[in-house]
Amino acid sequence: MESSNHRLRDMEQHHPLLAAGADVEAGSLGAGVMVGGPNAGHSEGNRTVWFIQDSCGMVCATMTWFLVLYAEFVVNFVMLLPAKNFWYSLLNGATFNSLAVLALASHLRTMLTDPGAVPKGNATKEYMESLQLKPGEVIYKCPKCCSIKPERAHHCSICKRCIRKMDHHCPWVNNCVGEKNQRYFVLFTMYIALISAHALGLSGMHFFTCIKVQWNECSDFSPGVSVLLLIFLCLEAILFLTFTAVMFGTQIHSICNDETEIERLKNEKPTWERHMRWDGMKSVFGGPPSLLWCNPFTGLRLRRLLVMTQGRRGGSEFSV
Repeated sequence: MESSNHRLRDMEQHHPLLAAGADVEAGSLGAGVMVGGPNAGHSEGNRTVWFIQDSCGMVCATMTWFLVLYAEFVVNFVMLLPAKNFWYSLLNGATFNSLAVLALASHLRTMLTDPGAVPKGNATKEYMESLQLKPGEVIYKCPKCCSIKPERAHHCSICKRCIRKMDHHCPWVNNCVGEKNQRYFVLFTMYIALISAHALGLSGMHFFTCIKVQWNECSDFSPGVSVLLLIFLCLEAILFLTFTAVMFGTQIHSICNDETEIERLKNEKPTWERHMRWDGMKSVFGGPPSLLWCNPFTGLRLRRLLVMTQGRRGGSEFSV
């Protein structure tokens, strides 16, 4: 679509002029306002819950919860509750369960938070005229979702949307990791790594203790069942510790260098002003360093959450 003032190119990447944080006048994504359908507009009263209806992603997300709850079961009922040392059980139980709650909360925030989706179908003549572009300026249109692409946005074939600062699509959280939910994804990987390391330490301590005494005195389960449960927990903990620790390090490196994984793989040269190290961390986690960086509940409003849960299905997301 061309006019005397600007040209619109049907391209999927490379230096669009629309700022990454710009909202669309008709159909903008305001803070906490999610998309409800392929052509849903966005207004102050139209709020939706972001949820991708992808079979593989939903299975992986369910498996994540199952494995965390399995670890909680083994740690609490096989190792800690039968232990004779009350303070050992209390301190380790409080620590492990707190980290598990934070991990699952981070997982939910990552999965149910709009990662920075660009409104569908906003590449209209009226909207482009409202941009008041200068002669010769070029903007880019995504041919897959018919949206004007902001800088650093990429199209996700699973979410079927263009995502601002898209890092990658993670099936374990059934969502893209992008501009608005990267913080929660980093917290999720950190807390999973911590509970995995804690579970490994508790398992090693339990094996060491039970070798000295009878296995019947170490657990309320039979020795065979206890050993099988602990072995599976150790394998799970080693696998998740390795995966999430590497992912956590990769995410922190990307944030400090202000470069997404897609941009790194495509070797895209930055055309934006890069936020290096602490500036990049502040832009993702918000504000100066504090304990709030580690809190996945920050910014969560109970009233808004209750309103958002009363919705209907629309497109690839649940809408209200």
